[in-house]
Amino acid sequence: MSGLLKFFLRCLLRLLYRVEVTGMEHYQQAGKRVLIVANHVSLLDGMLLYAWLPDDLRFAINTQVAARTRFKPFLRFADLYTLDPTNPLSVKSMVHFLRQDRKAVIFPEGRITSTGGLMKIYEGPGLIADRAGAMVLPVAIDGPQYTRFGYLGERKMFPRISLKILPPEQLALDPSLRGHARRQAAVAQMQNLMSRVSFACYDYENTIFNAILQAAARFGPRRLALEDIKREPLSYRQLLMRAFILAGVLRRDTQTGERVGVLMPNVTGGVVVYLSLVYLERVPAMLNYSTGLQVLLKACDTASVKTVYTSRQFVQSAGLEALATGLAQRVNLVYLEDLRPRIRVTDKLFGLLRSYFPRLGYRPTARPEDPASILFTSGSEGVPKGVVLSHRNLLANFAQARACISFKPGDVFFSCLPLFHSFGLNIGCVLPLLGGCRIFLYTTPLHYRVIPELLYQTDASVLFATNTFLKGYARHAHPYNFRSLKYVLAGAEKLQDDTRRLWLEKFGIRILEGYGVTECSPVISVNTPITNKTGSVGKLLPGMQAYLAPMPGIETGGRLVVSGPNVMSGYLLHGTDGSIRPPQAERGEGWYDTGDIAAIDAEGYIKLLGRAKRFAKIGGEMISLTAVEELAVQTWPERNHAALALPDARKGEKIILISEYEQATRKSFQEKAQELGYGELYIPREVLHLPVIPVLGTGKTDYVTLEAQVAKPPDG
Repeated sequence: MSGLLKFFLRCLLRLLYRVEVTGMEHYQQAGKRVLIVANHVSLLDGMLLYAWLPDDLRFAINTQVAARTRFKPFLRFADLYTLDPTNPLSVKSMVHFLRQDRKAVIFPEGRITSTGGLMKIYEGPGLIADRAGAMVLPVAIDGPQYTRFGYLGERKMFPRISLKILPPEQLALDPSLRGHARRQAAVAQMQNLMSRVSFACYDYENTIFNAILQAAARFGPRRLALEDIKREPLSYRQLLMRAFILAGVLRRDTQTGERVGVLMPNVTGGVVVYLSLVYLERVPAMLNYSTGLQVLLKACDTASVKTVYTSRQFVQSAGLEALATGLAQRVNLVYLEDLRPRIRVTDKLFGLLRSYFPRLGYRPTARPEDPASILFTSGSEGVPKGVVLSHRNLLANFAQARACISFKPGDVFFSCLPLFHSFGLNIGCVLPLLGGCRIFLYTTPLHYRVIPELLYQTDASVLFATNTFLKGYARHAHPYNFRSLKYVLAGAEKLQDDTRRLWLEKFGIRILEGYGVTECSPVISVNTPITNKTGSVGKLLPGMQAYLAPMPGIETGGRLVVSGPNVMSGYLLHGTDGSIRPPQAERGEGWYDTGDIAAIDAEGYIKLLGRAKRFAKIGGEMISLTAVEELAVQTWPERNHAALALPDARKGEKIILISEYEQATRKSFQEKAQELGYGELYIPREVLHLPVIPVLGTGKTDYVTLEAQVAKPPDG
């Protein structure tokens, strides 16, 4: 009877949801004593596992869930065990069951997700696996959350569903741990395991444009996807139609695989150009217009860019006429306004038709490992390099971020970091498009009075920015302006304690600090509402590995070296033949040395100590310039400060502190340092005042410009 029922359910579910099951060989590898764990996304989950997993399994479900009328019919014919995760007797009963070399299914979250991501993990499943000595077999479920059986508010009739069975593993707890410490360790390991399960739900072996087409189909072509300051929202269908129409012109001007420059602000036109190029399998090179002409020309040379697309309106409004003139002498500078007369009637007709039938005539040849975007390093400490990110890199980072931060369809991302910045392009644009979220683009992050009001007007739920920008917004915002924000994410520079405290006290919002670099697409680690430690940048994303390489003079920590599917294809270096140089470190190719000094604690939280280049060697000791800047913030809060290391004949190097605070003095800094227990080596040789410390377009301190200003002799 059971076999016949399973066969019937499989046929029905395949017919309705086109269910795809992979990794069944891992089920056989798990052995006899197995605890099967799965993410819980809908009321269909139990039925799906019952239908496809072999053997007669015991299903352990939460007592409250089992009591719901809608749930009971799905597992009426299964061996159902109601488990109270807070009751020790329930745990003991399951341990006894597994020790008989049996198999059981459990949902570690204990409830269906209402956020789109993982909910909290109860300690019961980890304890059961540990005490029973059972293999843990993870199963990733994706798709049912968008049906009427999920709790996300989506009403898709029959979305595609996938079950992915991952390799079995066993919890590895320290034998010396006992009691509460052992329970906490079991929870932490199960939390990490379930993060990997959530990461595995998304197939990142794809291409960007194909993934966006899939997102449009999944979330509905009429769902609003994009809006800018003109307040003319575009749906997925309208966005794709514009991309298809523009592609009709760009196809005639460029070649497949060509690297094409994009010099655009945060407006819908910039996203349309990017999508058109990706659709045509050209490689968009996102150019930083804030770096100046010479750096821009070097970037074009580095990436072998011959054609650059920009907007005449943007060039004029931003006062970039001289830059555009200089650029036009070296490359083919094309204004989007000049393309309108070249758009044929057939381009418009095909664009309209394809927006309704996007698969029509779409024959992609790009592979997941092919280049999808070229970004350039910020140049805060040297000449920018071209960073080549593949389709796999970008999609993997989306899957990793989605596994850690729970955003769901309908969330509004407020994106004011520029498209040439890795967070602005990948996290502010590509990620929400793939996740069914709405994007509001704003042209600059520097409007401290305007942006808080726009956050209020747009009901934004996700904001990401640097410490500098977050501090500026908080100073000028009304306490109610940020009422709709679910997540405020800080990156690109260290989040200062006074900024964290200001947001918490004024708005009741906890800023989640993360860490990323352009070379990693960009996110490496992030604090989440579930796993959070103040002073850290969170835990490593699922799918990544890391180690600390020794750094001379640094006793605690080392250079952070990482690998994973989100690590770039490689660099384009200026003055070379234009070939891609893959990342390489002590452990071989594919490992990327971030250049950041970090420490990783026993729980896996990463604490950044500073950049390798941001240390001064004074009297044989390595002194973190970042630590000097943090001390300056404690001395003179709510001001910006920057520390530099300059050559010194007596001690090798000396520290110079530049502050925006007019009354900043070396004596007051020294007094604060002594009060906090800092040694004399942390005291800067000089304290200088600048009205405004220069920053890059990304919000990071521009140390190159700052050092030139400090080194410049005074007038007269």
